Amino acid sequence: MTSASAEENCLGWAARDPSGFLSPYKFSRRTVGSDDVLLDILFCGICFADIVWTRNKHGHSKYPLVPGHEIVGTVRDVGTNVKHFKVGDHVGVGTYVNSCRKCEYCNDGLEVHCSKGAVYTFDGIDVDGTVTKGGYSSYIVVHERYCFRIPENYPLASAAPLLCAGITVYTPMMRHNMNQPGKSLGVIGLGGLGHLAVKFGKAFGLYVTVFSTSISKREEALKLLGADNFVVSSDEQQMMALGKSFDFMINTASGDIPFDPYLSLLKTAGILVLVGFPTEVKFSPGNLVLGMKSIVGSVTGGTKQTQEMLDFCASHKIYPEIEIVPIQYANEALERLIKKDVNYRFVIDVGNSLK
Repeated sequence: MTSASAEENCLGWAARDPSGFLSPYKFSRRTVGSDDVLLDILFCGICFADIVWTRNKHGHSKYPLVPGHEIVGTVRDVGTNVKHFKVGDHVGVGTYVNSCRKCEYCNDGLEVHCSKGAVYTFDGIDVDGTVTKGGYSSYIVVHERYCFRIPENYPLASAAPLLCAGITVYTPMMRHNMNQPGKSLGVIGLGGLGHLAVKFGKAFGLYVTVFSTSISKREEALKLLGADNFVVSSDEQQMMALGKSFDFMINTASGDIPFDPYLSLLKTAGILVLVGFPTEVKFSPGNLVLGMKSIVGSVTGGTKQTQEMLDFCASHKIYPEIEIVPIQYANEALERLIKKDVNYRFVIDVGNSLK
């Protein structure tokens, strides 16, 4: 192990208060431990969680706050016990950087559901008692268990959104067997998560229908992303025509929507997965009970499945649609994300712009 330590300055961009405004910030990372990987960050995806936390929407943000949990970079240093990574490897880090590693969920590779709580990549409490700081920064130190190998020849900028947006939709699709060729999938919302749900659905051999309130997204859904059908969700006739025709639906939208119309589109024993965060979920119990239907929730995935997802994307040539921006554009990008003015995921070129 080399001498990389907490004495080395790390340059990042941080919010200092609930305005969420980001500006340059210097801080120290913890010393590289025997099981740690030090990663020079090349790219970091921008997630809506960055807005939620920098603007203290949950009321517990700890400032200065360095956001970013879709991290890709190059290994600069490894601890003496690290077995799976070496200097020069391309590695990713997702939404969490630690867990108890002892509970039933950690033992099953579901560390995100750790009984003692997973340690988030930013605004969490690290092993040394310091507040974790995310990928809008020059480097990061992470236990090797929470690092992921980026497949050879996979574009590094494209890999970043997979570490949150990608795994968030891949996990429930695999858990609920949404990978059966010939089955039908409805994707509600066509943003950062939704467009990847479409890509996974097509790779699994599903018949994919996109539901959106915006007719302007029709062309991209069908031509760019390869969806089989597009429905304007506010059009009652279009919705009624599809009654009881879907095996699966995945709601990637965070806005409040009526759930009964979508439940009516599910076949008997159909499944509606919720990965967005609406303020409330309302539906008639009869629409659930009479069709033996299910509404289930899901967040990101465990370490084993995240690596599986990255390898799947490489082997099936699944690439997120991204817009690469410099770190100096981060505030504008976050404002555009609020306005849904992005196709479909911003990725910060940290390596070339953070100086």
